[in-house]
Amino acid sequence: MDFNYTETQDMLRDTLARFLADTYDFETRKKMLVRPEGRDPGIWQALATELGILGAPFAEEHGGLGGGALENMIMMEELGKVIAIEPYLQTVVIGGGALKHTGGARADAVIPEIIAGNAVIAFAYAEPQGRYDLANIRTSAKADGAGFVLSGHKAVVYAAPWATHLLVTARTCGSIRERAGVELFLIEANLPGIVRRDYPTVDGFQASEIYFENVAIPGDAHLPGGIELIEQLVDEATVAVCGEAIGISRKLHEGTLDYTKQRKQFGQPIGKFQVLQHRMADIFIEVEQIASMALMGALKLDTPAAERKAAVSLAKAKVSRSLNFVGQNAIQTHGGIGITQELAIGHYFKRGTMIENQFGSADFHLGRFEDLTLAD
Repeated sequence: MDFNYTETQDMLRDTLARFLADTYDFETRKKMLVRPEGRDPGIWQALATELGILGAPFAEEHGGLGGGALENMIMMEELGKVIAIEPYLQTVVIGGGALKHTGGARADAVIPEIIAGNAVIAFAYAEPQGRYDLANIRTSAKADGAGFVLSGHKAVVYAAPWATHLLVTARTCGSIRERAGVELFLIEANLPGIVRRDYPTVDGFQASEIYFENVAIPGDAHLPGGIELIEQLVDEATVAVCGEAIGISRKLHEGTLDYTKQRKQFGQPIGKFQVLQHRMADIFIEVEQIASMALMGALKLDTPAAERKAAVSLAKAKVSRSLNFVGQNAIQTHGGIGITQELAIGHYFKRGTMIENQFGSADFHLGRFEDLTLAD
């Protein structure tokens, strides 16, 4: 099997890498974080209009480039290299993915808006009482005439302060943790009754607690597919953050290797000490394993559900553990300065730490893999 990227995929990666090198250096990112909105909206528009990157995984009939999961992984790796705070994961991978899977008039209307940079989608799925169980949902969507009334609380909704739309999981029937009755809704973010409490996250993003207070939503907000669709979207998002982890881990390795060449002890660079040479070799191996497992996960996304879930969980478990190893050793090698605001390495470490648990920790995914592969 040929694991090399196609010419088109290489072109996409190189185009985005060049753009980010020119516009998204570490000092520029720090300035974005202190802006009132927590980002520079012009960057998102440039990704859409100058580069056309937001159309990478969408069909040509919607104005996209005809790609898929591999293109998303490639984009996420490059965004990870600069710790980009752009809502690509939430909008393109998850929101766009939901529309791709469900199709219809809603997809025809919203996907072109995503590609043009006009639509930003936030995924409101997590709730305070549940962590990784996608069926542990108290938010309700009760039928009301031709539409629904949405009530409940969603926690840590990334990109919600910037969102034009919210992709919300809610229960139409059944009890908590019951898979039947969990459905997906795409709604406008400014509907009456939606209350947000915005805050920055430790890794530099913006998120919100969102309260739905008897929000009336139209019937066409419902995206068919139920819990199976939601699981597929989260698996696709999990692979995408594994792609981001490639970029994060490569920069952690690169920055730490450079530091060992510059920092001196006993009159020579610390990189000449054998113990640190072994450490850097171990870090490099873990980085390459992250890249391999992320690619495996992306290639398995189109397989039957059980095989897909097992592959994604295997990939995420390894990526989480390897990223922890890379991050911890990068900080240990740098010492105290590694966690200062002034040094980029600490920011990569924070984002890496968040990725370790995003959409499931290593322990969670090992458990899911075991359940899937050892079931009678």
